Amino acid sequence: MKKDDDLAALAKAIDAVAPRRTSSANDSDLRLAPPHLPYVSEHDTAIVVESIELRRLDTTMRVYTATPRSVRANTPGIVVLPHLWGVDATIRDIVRRFAKAGFSSVAPDLYARFDAPKGDDSCERAKFETFAKRIERRQADGDIRAAALWLQSRSAQGLIGITGFSVGGRYALLQAADNNDVFSCVAPFYGSVEHLTPDQIHIPVCGSYGEHDSIISADEVRFFRTLLTVPNDLRVYQTAGHDFFDDRRTAFAPAAASDAWKRTLEFFKNHLIPNR
Repeated sequence: MKKDDDLAALAKAIDAVAPRRTSSANDSDLRLAPPHLPYVSEHDTAIVVESIELRRLDTTMRVYTATPRSVRANTPGIVVLPHLWGVDATIRDIVRRFAKAGFSSVAPDLYARFDAPKGDDSCERAKFETFAKRIERRQADGDIRAAALWLQSRSAQGLIGITGFSVGGRYALLQAADNNDVFSCVAPFYGSVEHLTPDQIHIPVCGSYGEHDSIISADEVRFFRTLLTVPNDLRVYQTAGHDFFDDRRTAFAPAAASDAWKRTLEFFKNHLIPNR
């Protein structure tokens, strides 16, 4: 079965178990989607998958990595910041998808200091929000920078981008201000723009949001876009809510997710691969 057929079947199965989404739908009302194969297997022969540890001043941070089978000095890199459930199956698959597309990719565990449980097969927002609220911006900046520098150590001439989902999308946007000497561009997925100052962002932005997001205001995203002075592509999908890219939970919106993935890949290729 082709992947498009798989997505159509998954969307139908999700629709059968998910609460009907309206403009006032509660994004916290999530359930697990029916099990399905990952987009890219850990055993795909085109990539190399590793779980490594990076030493930080106060802890050892786990990092999930996937790289193309052949890594060169100019291979571009992407840091993938996890959503509320940490580096779960969804995020690990996204890391592998980027590797399959030619990018060395890493997902740092921003919960490394908190002894958080694995987020696989969980929809308990309240449980994981307690860990997300404990993340300190300066600490996260250092952890994210360490992940980027690991990529740089593998490909000294490669440019590095950053993406993130939900809470990870928020921290990805913050890196456009806090670590813009390391990152060349940023692509947040439903990352909050609240209290962000657009004139602090000096790298290109490609953002993907949902009109029916009950956590992030779509109007606020549209207003934020008008204030940006850097090249940007912020899109609000009319049929999507929060977590719409998460194909393992019922918020998944296949059409929006597919288009957002294509836009994000093209964005990274344009900004991370010189003379393309």
